[in-house]
This record gives sequence, C-alpha cells and structure tokens, in this order.
Amino acid sequence: MRQQKKADVVILGAGISGLATAHFLSQKGYEICLLEKAPRVGGAIHSERRDGFLIEYGPNSTLDTTPLLREMFADLDILDSLECANDRANNRYIVKNGMLNALPMSPAAFLKTKLFSLSAKLRLLKEPFIKPASPGGDESLAEFVERRIGREFLDYAINPFVAGVYAGRPELLSVKSAFPKLYNLEQEYGSLIKGTIRGAKKRRQSAETAKAKAKLLSFGDGLQTMTDALWQKYQDRIYLEANIEKISKLSAGFETDFTANGQKVSVKSPLLLTTIPAFTAADLPFTFDVPVRGSLSKIYYPPVAMVYFGFKKAPAGRPLDGFGFLVPEKENLNILGTIWSSTIFPNRAPEGGIALTTFVGGGRQPENATLPEEQLISLVKKDLQKLMRITENPDLVVVKQWRQAIPQYQIGHEFLVKAMADFEESMPGFYFSGNFRSGISVGDCVKNAMEMAERITTEFKPFNANLPEESAPLMAEVDAEG
Repeated sequence: MRQQKKADVVILGAGISGLATAHFLSQKGYEICLLEKAPRVGGAIHSERRDGFLIEYGPNSTLDTTPLLREMFADLDILDSLECANDRANNRYIVKNGMLNALPMSPAAFLKTKLFSLSAKLRLLKEPFIKPASPGGDESLAEFVERRIGREFLDYAINPFVAGVYAGRPELLSVKSAFPKLYNLEQEYGSLIKGTIRGAKKRRQSAETAKAKAKLLSFGDGLQTMTDALWQKYQDRIYLEANIEKISKLSAGFETDFTANGQKVSVKSPLLLTTIPAFTAADLPFTFDVPVRGSLSKIYYPPVAMVYFGFKKAPAGRPLDGFGFLVPEKENLNILGTIWSSTIFPNRAPEGGIALTTFVGGGRQPENATLPEEQLISLVKKDLQKLMRITENPDLVVVKQWRQAIPQYQIGHEFLVKAMADFEESMPGFYFSGNFRSGISVGDCVKNAMEMAERITTEFKPFNANLPEESAPLMAEVDAEG
C-alpha cells in the first residue's frame, strides 16, 4: 500500500543545490521532502580519508565570495572546522614550453613575467579604447578575449583557466552566460580594465568579494563536512535511493510517486523544485507536457576523470610552492592540470608526504576521461614526470571517472535558461535550479539556493503557516483522498 504524505515543497536531488535550498526553505517555515536517487547525499561533493590521505572526488574547495557561506556554516555549527588555504597556495602556475611559469599576481610581476611576450603586454594598452560588442549578440569567450586583449592571453591565460573551472573550451562557452561579470564589465564600462577599477567600489558596497581576491575554504575533513552537516540536520526529511515512478499535475500542485527503502510513497505538494542535472531532469517521468525537456537535454556535460596520487614520502622533483598548475591546450599534453592538494590545506597527506589531484578529459579531450584506469594512470604519470620531474610511483592511487561532469554554458545557453523561465511562468509552483542554470561553483550553488528560497517565499506561503508550532508536523501524513 502506498503511503500518502504532503509537504510544502518536494525537492529532487540532494546535491549542494538541493540541500542548501532545503535548508533555507526550512528556516522560513516550509515543510520539505527531499528525494535523492543515490545512497548518499552531496552529489559531486565527496571526501574520503584513506591511509592518512584526504581525497576529494569532486570539488576540492570553495571561494569565500559571499558572507552567506559562513552564515550557513554557523547555522550548521561547523564553523570551528573551517579551514582557509595556506598562503603558499596563492602561487598559481601555467605550463608554457613544457615549463611551469608563475601566473603574475601583481603589476610588477606582470611586467617581469615570461609567460607573456612584450607585444602581448603592450597590446593591453589598447583595451580601454576597444568598442564594446553589441548587447544583443552571444559571443564566445574566445572571441571576446581575443577581441579585447589578444590571442596570447587567450592561449596562455583564459584557455587553461577555463579548463580548470569548467573543464571546457573557450571557443564553445558563451561569455554572456558562463562569465557574466566579464560581459557586464564591457557593457557597463566599455572596458575590462576600467570596469575592474570602478567595479571594486560596488563589490565593497555589496559585501561580495571578487573571486580573484577571495580566500579558498574547506574543512578539516574536506568539503563533505558541509553536506554531512546538512544531512544530519534534515535526514528525517530526506529519502535516499528514491526511485521516482511518476510526477503528476494536480489542480493545485503536484503529486510525486516514488519508492525508497522498499516503501511506496506518494507526496502531494503545491511546489516542485528539481535541482538534479539537466540530462536527468529531461528524463523524469512526468505525466504532463514539459516542453522544456528538449532544452535540458541540449546542455552538454563532458566527461572528466580525477586521478589522485598520494606519496607517503615526498618524491624528488619540483617543490610544491603553490596551488598547482594548469595546462594550455597549445601545450599538447594529456592532462588539464594538477592541484597540489597537500600544499593548499593542512593534513591532506601523512607528515612528510604529498598529495596530487590531476584532472583529465573535459571538453578538450573527452576521450581521455573514459580510458581504462591503467591507461589514465599512465597518462598522468607521463605528464607529471615531464612537468614536475616525478619518477617515483605513488603509494596511493585513486581514480574517479565522471561520465557527465560539469555543465557547459555554451553559445545559446541564455535561450535554454529563458525556456526554463517561460515554463516556470506557465506552470506555477514548478522550479528549476542547480549548477546548469546560474553558476557552477559551490558558492554559486549556495547563493542561488538562497535566491530560490526567497523567490519561493514571495510566491507561495507554507501550508502550515497559520498553525501553532506544535501543530505543524515534519511531513504530514494525509488520508488517501489527500
């Protein structure tokens, strides 16, 4: 027999977007029911300690760009375990001609660096005088950068940066959708350089911190500390290994039928929020027409492989004096870049040891990410030997292959987002959220979760809003008639 329940909102997906939205809505008095098809919450966020090493299978850190993060950590009582990156991690490296070159972090360092030629540096003097593009267009990031600051900066700054953030290619990403702040600097100020200087005042007024200046954050036991804390707080409202069988439209709201832990459950709710990946959302078993399915299925998620090497004794080779390095496409190597995990945060490797996290594949070389594990490991060893002079075998090797990793905000992404917004307007109570819509970083997901919670608050009131607190059940059971 199917259990009949009701909630204010059913949330699909218990990654950071779903968990954070559930948290903010619960704070506002909404009864939530969160469904997750996996046996654990957290989505891509997954930390594990093994043999004295801390492995991050997905995101390795988050940027302290908004006070909202620390506010949430305080609510979850995990501020005490928060860690900021070591100062040594401020050094970033880019590969050029097979060598690691420090990314200049100050005007003086920029003038001295060999990463960019004299002509490329002088080319920057033209940037304030280049006219902005038409606001109606959808330019690729590559076109935007080459037009404003030249090909060399595209090849040895933007290309590796995009590989490190999106595991993507700037030729395919929309500057308007993937890097809206860059796009807006040009549109508002007519110049990136002018906009960066004048925009600093606005950021100070908004309490936001520029990503270039924000501190890297994690926890003593990794980012999973955050999602574990959310699980602990809301586990009685979360169904794991939930298989959704049917989602129906009611006269007022929705009915979601699913099976979890051998139980058949039906939840009626005025609100339905999906935070699952776009390609999964496109295949949900709706019994009503969802024309936006086609738009969701067009969002590309390239495969990415994470290859982790742990050394109990630091091998001979290049000293680890920074965050790590990124590889430009022009260098014709097999990896996208390597994070020096044990340098960034303490206790990521046994004393005297090191930990390296390397990424392979993405939109640049998707075929590499799906290779058999032994071939993947061999590719990484070969490139690390060339770039870091490491010849020893690691004591610990861990491989994680993400078949569909990071959503790419490609040319035309704004029209996909508009299709979602149009559908939401035509279907009151139905919402799309997640990293395929308004930012892929952990910080972006938390910020967007708060914005979604505030949006829902203005549009719908919780069903138990007028009941005394002791009368409001966690998730009310109702009779078969609802």
